Amino acid sequence: MADGTTVQINSRLENLRNLEPEARLDLLAKAVGLADTDQAALAGRDVLPMSLANGMIENVIGKFELPLGVASNFTINNKDYLIPMVVEEPSVVAAASYMAKIARGCGGFHTSSDQPVMRAQIQVAGLTDPSGARHRLLAAETELREMCNARDEVLVSLGGGCIGIEVHVFENTAVGPMAVLHILVDVRDAMGANAVNSMAETIAPRVAEIAGGHTRLRILSNLADRRLARAHVTLTPEAMTTKAMDGREVITGMIEAYALAQIDPYRAATHNKGIMNGIDPVVVATGNDWRAIEAGAHAWAARKGSYTSLTTWERGQDGTLTGTIEMPMALGLVGGATKTHPAAQAALRVLNVETAQELAEVTVAVGLAQNMAALRALATEGIQKGHMALHARNIAILAGATGSQIEAVAKAIAGEGHVSVQAAKRVLSEL
Repeated sequence: MADGTTVQINSRLENLRNLEPEARLDLLAKAVGLADTDQAALAGRDVLPMSLANGMIENVIGKFELPLGVASNFTINNKDYLIPMVVEEPSVVAAASYMAKIARGCGGFHTSSDQPVMRAQIQVAGLTDPSGARHRLLAAETELREMCNARDEVLVSLGGGCIGIEVHVFENTAVGPMAVLHILVDVRDAMGANAVNSMAETIAPRVAEIAGGHTRLRILSNLADRRLARAHVTLTPEAMTTKAMDGREVITGMIEAYALAQIDPYRAATHNKGIMNGIDPVVVATGNDWRAIEAGAHAWAARKGSYTSLTTWERGQDGTLTGTIEMPMALGLVGGATKTHPAAQAALRVLNVETAQELAEVTVAVGLAQNMAALRALATEGIQKGHMALHARNIAILAGATGSQIEAVAKAIAGEGHVSVQAAKRVLSEL
């Protein structure tokens, strides 16, 4: 992989959780064929020089770090993936890996996605005939599309570019009637914000002239509903069986838990947050815009007028459990931090994805796995037991444990079922 060749990855990294961080990274590097520079970048050894950080954003005073982990066991479309995840919350990486292991035995996750089409909006106000303006703009589609594509000949040469327009009319607004023209742009392997914004600003004067009004907003929409990614997984009752519960009972509990998220926005908010627990860490690790992904996800969840679940869970006639997810996923492999930050570039090489569409599909599969983990926990032992067992390491550190003491204290307080700083301090004093 370091020389650009494709590596056949096995996402089953045996004993990964029991290794020290340096040994984990060595195992990962061998599994995906990482170059020494990528290995150093993922280790965080002053990976982002201050000179580079200072050029990325304004008023730089330092750098901020979060833990970088890797989720194992993922099989997606019969291909294995190791998933870099940047996250501070305990249990996220472990839960994704464990659910991927269960899914792996049932054929893994399967995905699909739309072409990478983004949209930008051009607001036209000051209209007396918004419907007439709409027809005039639609009649000028060829001219407007050619103007857009002349603005970004590189994108067109890569097979992308403006593929069409839409015009939406709003008769009654606080400032009177308006029309909003959408340009639809295939952005290829880019997230696409700069490309569509530049096109919108380029054609805005001509749009105003044709419509007979004045333009105001000229900017992309983060509701990327032409750029959806989908994933599904089917699980047998045998795969869902735990030490304490039959798999059919677990499946019933998961479907009942999902049913509340489907109808109740109070539950749906927490349900979808769990999905984003899986998605955001991948987006951050690859240098993409996690705020845009969050905005698009929640707008999509509310698109029918009430906020609901991003996933569905159903029982088939054969008793199997099928989970599905479909949501906007505007991710890129080029531009922004994906090409600036050395660790983001290294993370993409670990993922071994070839297109932005593939990255989007992998990312939604991780979100589905995370949702599967939460529902399974809620249907069985409850969410806190597993979460607090992993949170015990943080508590041990707060109590003053260092080095090998951290693991010893964490195991002790998790085993007692009393994960608190007070308990950790007591165990620490006994060591």
